[in-house]
Amino acid sequence: MRLTVEEARALVERVMVAHDQSGEYAAIIAGHIVDCELRGLAYGGLARVVSIIERLARTGAPKLDVQVDHATPVSARLKGHDNLGYVVAHKATEIAIEKATTMGLAMVGADRTWYTGMLSYYAEMAAGSGLITMIASNATPWVAPHGAVEGRFGTNPMCFGFPSTTDPIIWDIGTSSIMHAEAVLAKRRGHELAPGRAYDADGQPTRDPEAALAGAFTPWGGHKGSGLGHVVQLLGILAGSPIQPPELAEFGFVIIAMKPDLMMPERDYRAQVTAYADAVRSARPVEGGEAVRMPFDRSAAERRRRITEDVVEIPDFVFERLNAY
Repeated sequence: MRLTVEEARALVERVMVAHDQSGEYAAIIAGHIVDCELRGLAYGGLARVVSIIERLARTGAPKLDVQVDHATPVSARLKGHDNLGYVVAHKATEIAIEKATTMGLAMVGADRTWYTGMLSYYAEMAAGSGLITMIASNATPWVAPHGAVEGRFGTNPMCFGFPSTTDPIIWDIGTSSIMHAEAVLAKRRGHELAPGRAYDADGQPTRDPEAALAGAFTPWGGHKGSGLGHVVQLLGILAGSPIQPPELAEFGFVIIAMKPDLMMPERDYRAQVTAYADAVRSARPVEGGEAVRMPFDRSAAERRRRITEDVVEIPDFVFERLNAY
């Protein structure tokens, strides 16, 4: 199904309002979901809304809004009250931007949330205000540590963002070999996973997404990725999550934001980031390879292309499910 960008945004907002989200929260969720589609991350786009409404059907909509539980001039802790992570992390990032812009540094944590989406979305918000960010979000223990076959930490994305004179430089990765949403979408479509991505409940390698969702994913990057997964889990605990969050609940989110002018004039830092990025892109590629890119280059270019074309294409079953509301 092909939609315009505005049609896709309006569809998500309508579905979210139909599931007892306020107009404000629905707009925040829709902005994030549509940005996933524009950047070519279909598993986190409108297909993710199907998973969101299934979860809301099981638990009901939150009764309370996101709340600031504790604050200092340079920090804050938010209670998510089981609101969707797109909203909770968005609110946390807004507070981090405000505090870091005023004080130079800020650290904001949030707990009792789920599905925080693309951490790069929040890093881009902060980069637009000239801020450097470090962000982490833990999750349900769907991922086995290196050398194990049982889940002990989440898919646990971590992200670093840097302002430049053009597009920001943002590195955003999940610490598992496959994201939970990718496995869910593969199950809905009847597709197999790539080899080496998951174990079933008996600890045997599997390509069946349903078996993988009942078992555990493998870590990205072997013992190195597994180590990063532990780091994110511990930062989530700092934000208030339990050691191992239950299924799609009680995730923790942490964002640290800082002004470059703590060390040098912001203008100079932005220029040096741009110069470094240009130097990397100018590196000679491997024979037959494509031009070298910096992190976030692909996302930014893909988004510009799709906005120009004004087309969001989603699976028919996703449109039919969402259009029922």
